[in-house]
Amino acid sequence: MAISILSCSKKKDDFNPASWVDPQIGSVHGRWFFYTPASVPFGMAKLAPHTNAYGSVGSWEPCGYDDRHLSIEGFGHFHEFQIGGLVAMPVTGKLQTTPGTLEKPETGYRSTFDKKDEHAEPGYYSVFLKEYGIKAELTATERVGFHRYTFPESKESRIIFDIGHRQGESSGVTEATMKLSGKNTLEGTIETYPEYLKFCDPDKRVKMYFVIQMNKTPESYGSFVEDKTFDNQSETKGIGNGMYVNFATKKGEVIEMQVGLSYTSIENAKLNLKTEAEGQSFDAVKVAAHEQWNEKLGRIKVETKDSINKVKFYTGLYHALLGRGLASDVDGSYPRHDGKIGHIPLDENGKPKYNHYNTDGIWGGFWNLGQLWALAYPDYLSQYIQSNLDFAKETGWLHDGVAAGAHSNGVQTNCFGLMIAATYNCGIRDFNVEEAYNIAYKNETGYSNRPYGSGKYDLSYFVKDGYIPSRDTIISNGWKFNFGSSHTVEFAYTSYGVSQFAKALGKKADYEKLMKQAGNWKNIFDPETKFIRPRYQDGKFVENFNPMQAWRGFQEGNAYQYTWYVPQDPAGLIKVLGIDLFNKRLENTFNESQKSTFGGGKNIDSFSGLEMLYNHGNQPCLHHSFLFNYSGKPWLTQKWSRTICDEFYGTEPLHGYGFGQDEDQGQLGAWFVMVSMGLFDVQGHAAMNPTFQFGSPLFDKVTIKLDKKYYKGDELVIETKNNSKQNMYIQSASFNGEKIENAWIDRKKLTDGGTLIFDMGANPNTNWGVKTPPPSMSTSK
Repeated sequence: MAISILSCSKKKDDFNPASWVDPQIGSVHGRWFFYTPASVPFGMAKLAPHTNAYGSVGSWEPCGYDDRHLSIEGFGHFHEFQIGGLVAMPVTGKLQTTPGTLEKPETGYRSTFDKKDEHAEPGYYSVFLKEYGIKAELTATERVGFHRYTFPESKESRIIFDIGHRQGESSGVTEATMKLSGKNTLEGTIETYPEYLKFCDPDKRVKMYFVIQMNKTPESYGSFVEDKTFDNQSETKGIGNGMYVNFATKKGEVIEMQVGLSYTSIENAKLNLKTEAEGQSFDAVKVAAHEQWNEKLGRIKVETKDSINKVKFYTGLYHALLGRGLASDVDGSYPRHDGKIGHIPLDENGKPKYNHYNTDGIWGGFWNLGQLWALAYPDYLSQYIQSNLDFAKETGWLHDGVAAGAHSNGVQTNCFGLMIAATYNCGIRDFNVEEAYNIAYKNETGYSNRPYGSGKYDLSYFVKDGYIPSRDTIISNGWKFNFGSSHTVEFAYTSYGVSQFAKALGKKADYEKLMKQAGNWKNIFDPETKFIRPRYQDGKFVENFNPMQAWRGFQEGNAYQYTWYVPQDPAGLIKVLGIDLFNKRLENTFNESQKSTFGGGKNIDSFSGLEMLYNHGNQPCLHHSFLFNYSGKPWLTQKWSRTICDEFYGTEPLHGYGFGQDEDQGQLGAWFVMVSMGLFDVQGHAAMNPTFQFGSPLFDKVTIKLDKKYYKGDELVIETKNNSKQNMYIQSASFNGEKIENAWIDRKKLTDGGTLIFDMGANPNTNWGVKTPPPSMSTSK
């Protein structure tokens, strides 16, 4: 589909990266925020069709849109982690106020559609609703959703607005209000109680505000609660509720809506609407959205004759720029944790100096999103960090997931201290460094009165005893988990990242404390089985140990997968395993895992690979293929990283990211982007002087624009000579004319700008890249 998207204006050099994005890829079994084509990068207004969002179970489970479904229940506006609401549906004929079901769409206002009549591209979506003969089109600015509905002739045309039902990840609505506030305007509020807030931040709620401006005055209107309707009622308040507006339309008549959104107030939703939509036509906004995507996507230009890899690349990059959207208004207002309104400082032109963002946690994000954002989008990464620092200044703690100002930590951990340190290590430092360091240090060491929503609920064991014991924890909603071992290795890694921050700032005592914590993974390494193994509080390792068993001590994984989780110190892991066992296990992992497409095979399930040797569909494993660079066999990193790109990643709705595995908020797409360029850092930029290790670049040429505010260079060019599907092995490499003998390079060299050249061949060069392994915690000065 996406390859033919060339309708919008092209730039002079004919470079139109948005045309290579296919939003349908991986949209079978996708997450709530995954499929939102009518939006701009990191926007608040994320408009999308819903096929299975109404009355969803909430939580995190895949929902919203599924490419296998052939009926639509409406078009939603808010799509963020734990946030959803405000659905509009244009219809004709008999008034129905519930959408019906996928199995029986005729029992409600849901409409069937044909795939040939559906079109999605970055910034725009359209579909023909067969039941009603209506063409629906969507686009957006940052905070305003634009709708264009082309109706048939009908005396019973209408638009239904659902505000009172859970949508996607939102969980239950606690109160929703809406009223006709002018002849052709509506406004309202939606308050929800997301599943993760119930145990992370039980006193908080997510609040959404909206203002709707229509270009045609309704002939009549009404409200509803479930299937009960109330004609001529101009407002509604409660749950399970909504409103409808009625029109008589001529054949081909167009009704347009502009919907201003906000997380702070109706007045600010009006301000956002006025600022971003006044005087704007639907078509102009559509073109502008396309150009915004082209600017962001165009910061990395790939050149290749392989159109499949180009589609994979720009679709993955699109996903990495889609999630974690705006929470602040045009005037810099944003929702604080205490329920009040925060205000971002303004510049000399009266504009906010930065934006505030909603976000899922950063669990695993340092291996994909963090590296990508730091390289090509440091302006966004800086603002993303600043958002959390503002939250921490207010509350005293970092979050690892926030929804409209409330803690929404989904993984009971917190990797944001590492993310702050890595950002600093990359030279992105336009925030209060001392404040950033202090809160990052507290994130790794502070456990007294720590709120549950900040994660690391079990940090006291790690700090005081050196490991987290195997024990069940039951939280307020009844969920039970036992993640002591995975948390131990995670916290050791994040401690290392902040230790490097401390070292850079000359904080010797902090550095030594954190470095000791960074070695705590050894306390749960079992020398008998040679696995990371859960231990009880009395020091005994758990009995009946099966390294392939998921969930027993490990979050979303098993001991086999998590034994590799020492990214700060692969050299240290090699030492305790022995180089022969290290390589034997790692080689067997990939030889066997290829048989299951490096994940859960063809099972459509986010957790389908948890009991495998390797699971590319989930974050804990994403560095494994690059460990061969540390163990003297870099050609196997080249082989397996490229093979994963070729086989795990596809270009179909089902086979996009494995088969129905968890693309999350661009995590897996960002991994493809980095690895397809031949660059990856096992340490996630945690080291004070970060490096990139090399894989097997897929493209003939890559040009990355570097931001001069943060980096010395104008651009980084990666050229690959003699490249082909068969020629996956690096024969030699150079940077700016100087030979590279190792399978890694200092990151700063690359961001200073220049040209990195790889010569490729069909057979491994077992003499290249083996001279000196990449830096590791136990081998670095």
